[in-house]
Amino acid sequence: MTKVAVIGCGGMGNIHADRYRSMPGAELVGVCDVNEAAASALGAAAGVPWFRTAAELLEATKPDAASIAVPTYLHAALIKEVADRGVHVICEKPLALTSEEAEEAVRYCADRGVRLFVGHVVRFFPSYEKLAGQVRPLGGEAGGVYHAKRAGSHPGLVQPWFKDADKSGGVILDLMIHDIDFILGTFGEAVEVFAFNRKTNDIDYASATFRFKNGTIAQLEAFWGYPGAFHTSFEYAAAGGIVRGESDSSESLRVRRSAPPGAGSGFVETPQSVLLEDPYYRELAHFLHCIETGEGPLVTAFDALEAVRWAEAALESAREKRPVKPRKEEKPA
Repeated sequence: MTKVAVIGCGGMGNIHADRYRSMPGAELVGVCDVNEAAASALGAAAGVPWFRTAAELLEATKPDAASIAVPTYLHAALIKEVADRGVHVICEKPLALTSEEAEEAVRYCADRGVRLFVGHVVRFFPSYEKLAGQVRPLGGEAGGVYHAKRAGSHPGLVQPWFKDADKSGGVILDLMIHDIDFILGTFGEAVEVFAFNRKTNDIDYASATFRFKNGTIAQLEAFWGYPGAFHTSFEYAAAGGIVRGESDSSESLRVRRSAPPGAGSGFVETPQSVLLEDPYYRELAHFLHCIETGEGPLVTAFDALEAVRWAEAALESAREKRPVKPRKEEKPA
């Protein structure tokens, strides 16, 4: 059994604790939060001890791995605290508030011989996995066009720290980073981003266009303050066809392939139904499997660092109203 603890008892902490409890081979040994009401409530619901600080939790339970599910600005310090005890780290996205903090976190864990995993859960959504699998069959290695949208109510209405860019990074670093990580993992090397960001007290909207080395253009939208239910959508077009998906559709993925010459219709549409699977369960089970076997994860710590770097580049582009090419970071051996 892999002993796991959860640091942070908010929305994501509850998700982590719930998934660990139902996971064969995992033992949830404790939770903690500076908010005693939240910690005691989750501890009671999960049937495990609860603590006020990470130090108390780690000392009392001695877990093999710990999930960090706290506000972004607290990630870097807690990653170090967990790593100092030789405990593997599973951190919610984004890895850190800045690329400097993210780089330090990656090095810090490596120097102490602990694994660092980051919860870019979109990679574990079946529809996005299927989209990634369609890039090569549709001729996407020679370039394509991608558009993705992610929108919902402003989380700052529930947790005020989201409205403080010095704590959350805003909609680009916190929400758009889901899609930034996905396109970096799917389309290869990005070379430039040009972004726009509009913020008021009630909304935080961003649009960013990424250009890739193979010619792919990816345009992302992220919106906090949308007057409706949270939703996502994507569309990818390459020489061989189009792939579409949206969260509020009964069909999670639709593929329209270019018809062969003489077929009459321009496209052949193939509806695909994907079995409902819990991406958070799949993600956390995958991370624990990597700890147990020593295998590499689908999303590496370096991938998470790259996502932060490109989110920063998008923020810089929006501020300076020009395309930005961030410094290139060599992937560690």
